[in-house]
Amino acid sequence: LFSPGAVDPCQVTVTQPRFQEVNYSMHTVFLKCVFSPSGCSSSPPEILWFQFLIDKHEDLCTPTCRDDQKYKVHSLSGNEISLQINNLTAEDNAVYICGVAFVDSNSPRSKHAGDGTTLIKTEKQHSKGKLIFMVIASSLLFLYSAVLFTLFVVYKKISSGRKIFQAIAQELQKQRYAEHCQQPDDLEDETVYQNR
Repeated sequence: LFSPGAVDPCQVTVTQPRFQEVNYSMHTVFLKCVFSPSGCSSSPPEILWFQFLIDKHEDLCTPTCRDDQKYKVHSLSGNEISLQINNLTAEDNAVYICGVAFVDSNSPRSKHAGDGTTLIKTEKQHSKGKLIFMVIASSLLFLYSAVLFTLFVVYKKISSGRKIFQAIAQELQKQRYAEHCQQPDDLEDETVYQNR
């Protein structure tokens, strides 16, 4: 293909979306990958897919898929390819890296991998609804407790004020009674003196 001593100009770049979120009800997802070759032969490249989890990585399709029921590679229009993942579960949440290799080229730039797409399958919506319900219920319970505490404090102040008022009223009544009881005695004394 190339004369001895000639530099192989083949190079390829690979781009992938950084993030893909899938609704909990979805059972199949397509992860896209686009490659741009330059100076490469017209023969189709090998397409490779890898899965990276927190503690391990797996070769999914290199180039044949290890589980053809679960994974399938599709060539879309032009230089766009996709990885189909079937029977999608939360265990499929991982980073998926697409690699493209022009095997008939000896250029180190003829093989390239994308930065990876992080796949996340969301949980059921009612879980979020439960969380919102719990937050609202907690807020209402806190408000109810605050109102009860405020009413209790106000009641205590009113009842202590009422006790003070009652004590003052009783003291005033005692004084009036004492004055009233003394007045008739004085009047009796005066009448006694007058009669004499």
